[in-house]
Amino acid sequence: MCMSNDALQILKQYWKYNAFRGEQANIIQAVLAKKDVLALLPTGGGKSVCFQVPTLLLDGLCLVISPLIALMKDQVENLHKKNIQAVAITSGMSFFDVKQTLQQATQGAYKFLYISPERLATNLFKDYLPALNICLIAVDEAHCISQWGYDFRPPYLKIATLRNELPNVPIIALTASATPIVQKDIIDKLLLNNANVFAQSFEKPKLSFSVFKVASQINKALEILQKVNGSSIIYCKNRKETKKVALLLQQHQISSDYYHAGLTQKERSEKQNNWIQNKIRVMVCTNAFGMGIDKPDVRTVIHFHLTDCLENYYQEAGRAGRDGKKAYAILLYQIKDEEELAFLPDSKFPTIEAIKKVYQAIANYLQIPEGTGEGNYYDFDLLTFCNNFKLEANLVINTLKLLENQGHITFNENVFLQSKVVFTADKHTINNIENTHPQLELVMKTLLRTYEGIYENAVTINEKLLAKVCKLPYSKIHENLQALHQQKIIEYTQQKNAPQLFFILNRAPVSSLYIDMKQYEERKKLYKQRIDTLREYIHLSTACRSKFIANYFGDTTVRNCNFCDNCIANHKQLLAKGEFKKIEQQILQTLKQHQLTLKELLNKLPAIKQEKVLHVLDFLQNEKIIITDSKNLLQIKIK
Repeated sequence: MCMSNDALQILKQYWKYNAFRGEQANIIQAVLAKKDVLALLPTGGGKSVCFQVPTLLLDGLCLVISPLIALMKDQVENLHKKNIQAVAITSGMSFFDVKQTLQQATQGAYKFLYISPERLATNLFKDYLPALNICLIAVDEAHCISQWGYDFRPPYLKIATLRNELPNVPIIALTASATPIVQKDIIDKLLLNNANVFAQSFEKPKLSFSVFKVASQINKALEILQKVNGSSIIYCKNRKETKKVALLLQQHQISSDYYHAGLTQKERSEKQNNWIQNKIRVMVCTNAFGMGIDKPDVRTVIHFHLTDCLENYYQEAGRAGRDGKKAYAILLYQIKDEEELAFLPDSKFPTIEAIKKVYQAIANYLQIPEGTGEGNYYDFDLLTFCNNFKLEANLVINTLKLLENQGHITFNENVFLQSKVVFTADKHTINNIENTHPQLELVMKTLLRTYEGIYENAVTINEKLLAKVCKLPYSKIHENLQALHQQKIIEYTQQKNAPQLFFILNRAPVSSLYIDMKQYEERKKLYKQRIDTLREYIHLSTACRSKFIANYFGDTTVRNCNFCDNCIANHKQLLAKGEFKKIEQQILQTLKQHQLTLKELLNKLPAIKQEKVLHVLDFLQNEKIIITDSKNLLQIKIK
C-alpha cells in the first residue's frame, strides 16, 4: 500500500493543490488498500480526484464507467491538460477506432479508459477485457444503478458482470445524491465486498438557499441579478422558455444566452465556452446543461420552475459557489407549478392499458412483426408518431422510459450510428464481379482492401474516405453501395442521425407484454414521496433549508446555516422590528468611523447583548451591506 504522502505529492504535481478536501484522503487510502468503496460527495466535492489520484500510484489502467458522453469528454480533456493519458470510447466512434483504442489500452497507452455501461455488453469489449491491465473500476453517477433512485438506468445493472471477469479488482462507486435506501441498493447491485462507505457532509457553508412564490419569475430574476454580480445559471422547464427568458434578459442589458439539447453540437459547444470564459454572464438552459461542466465562480443558480425531486434540485443548485465563496441558489415558483406536481405521478407512471396501447402503436408504426426486432435500431420520429396515432407526447415519453426500465427497448434522441457493410455474396460471385457488374468493381475491391474482417462481420465504414481512395464523388460512392446492396453482394446500412429506438428483446404480443407490477408500483410510490418531500421543502417557513436537504440525504450532522431565507427571517424575528433597525443603525454608524475586527465592534457596543449584535451583523453580511477585508476588518461596502 502506498503512503498518503505519495498521494499528496500526486495531488500537488498534477492538480496544484496543497491538501485534500473533506473525505478525499480517507477515500484514496481505502482505494490504495484495494478495498471496495462507496463515496458520497456532494456536487463540487471533488469526486474525480478520489479515483484519479490513486490510479496514478497503481500499476495499470482505471476503467471509468460514466453515463454521459459530455461527462467523459470533459474529464478526458481535463486529464489531457495535466499531461495524463486518458481516452473515452463513445457511440460516435467507428468499429476500427474502438478496436484501435482497445488495442492501445492493452499495450499500456492510457491510465484511464472511459466507457458507457452499454459498452460492457459488446463482443468487442468482451474480447479485449482479459488483456486490459485494470487496477481499479470507477463507477461514476452510481445512483443510476438503483431502481429506487430518481435516475435509474438499466444498463448500469450490467456493471456487476465485471466481478466475474475481474474478481480481485476493487470498485469505487461515486455519487453526489443518494438517499440511504439508494446507498444500500448501490452496494447490493454492484456486489461491493465489505464496502467502505465515506459520506462527506452535505453542508454547503457558503451557499444560501431561498424559495420565493412569485407573480413574475423574470422580474424576480432581474432583481436578483442586479443585487448579485457575477456568473449565473437560470434553469427553465422547456426549450422554448430558455430562448424567451434569454431575450428578455438581453432587453434589460444583461448579457445572456440559451442552451438546450435541441441545438447542434457546434452551437452547444460555442455557447458553453462563451459562458465558461465569461463572454456571457447568464446561461438560460434546460437541465441538459451543467453535467461535466466545472465552472467554480458561479454566483447564482436560479430555477424558474419546480423540479420533481430534491435530488435534481440539489445537484443543479450545487453548481453555484464551487470556489468556496458566497453564492445563492434561488427557487422561484407560482401556484400553478405546485398544482402540476400533484399530477406528475400518474403522468410519469401511465396505466398498464395506456402502456400496452403505446407499445402496440410503436409496433404498427415501425411495422415490426411479433417475435422479431431483437438487436435492431429503428428511426423513430417522436412528433410524427404522436401525430399519426393521436397520442400525447408526455404519455409516449414516459412509456418509453418504462419500457426501457423493464428491459424491452432503449430510446436515444441524440444517437449517431455510422454506416455499416458486410459482404453477403459467396466468394465465387465476388470474384466474378468484374464480369457481372464491372461498374461496381472499384468500390467493392476498395471495401475489401480497406476494411479488415468485412467479409465475416458488419463493419463501420466511412463513405467520404471511400470517395477519397476511389477518387470518385461522394454521390457516386453512395450510388454504388446501394447497387451492391440491391444485388445482394453486400448488406449496406446507412448512417443514422435520427432518434433511434433499439429493441433489446423481440417484439412481444401486447397480451403477453411483461411488466413487473410490484416493482412498477413501488417505483411510483417512491416517486410520489420525492414530490411530497420537494413540496415540504418549498413550504418550510422556519426550518433551515440547508439542514433539511442534508437530512434528506442521511446527513444529520449539519447545523442551521444562518443565511438561507428562513434563517435570516428567524434572526430578524428574535428582535422587535424597531430594535433590529436601531441596532443596525448603531453598527453602521460605528463602522463609518472605524474599520474594526468583530471583537472590537462588540467592545464598542457594550450596552447591547452580543447575541443581538451578531444576529443583525449576520444579516448585514449576508446582504453584503458589510464585508470583511483580507485583514478580517469589518467595513461598510462602498456602493
